[in-house]
Amino acid sequence: MNKRKYYIVSAEALPEIFIKVAEAKRMLQVGEAATVGEAARLTGISRSAFYKYKDAVQPFQDMKAGHIITFYALLKDSPGVLSSYLSIFANSGANILTINQTIPTNGCAGVTISAETSEMSEELDAMMARVSSAEGVLKFEILAG
Repeated sequence: MNKRKYYIVSAEALPEIFIKVAEAKRMLQVGEAATVGEAARLTGISRSAFYKYKDAVQPFQDMKAGHIITFYALLKDSPGVLSSYLSIFANSGANILTINQTIPTNGCAGVTISAETSEMSEELDAMMARVSSAEGVLKFEILAG
């Protein structure tokens, strides 16, 4: 039996057809297109290309829905930075399960958070962008999920 393999690949490295199929799927999901034909036309692909790749193309955040994700951040050791960082998680609807902070050295501390993401009220990418641009966040990434 063939077991499926999955890869995480930057969108910039993918052939354009995969990006367009993902966009067509999004349009169908949110109601911007009523039919596959309409979504295909709006994204500039054929219906046959959509059907060929629709089951193989999935945005990263969709694959992570309902899972526990472990995040790592390097934060400045300044009053309020950790609190602001945790507020972003709380406001996104992520359920923080564990928090581990290293002892600050050289004015920075590493913080690892494991969170349940199935009840998030915003897209994972949007939450990650908010964290990455928050004051005092020097580095932010997904470690596992």
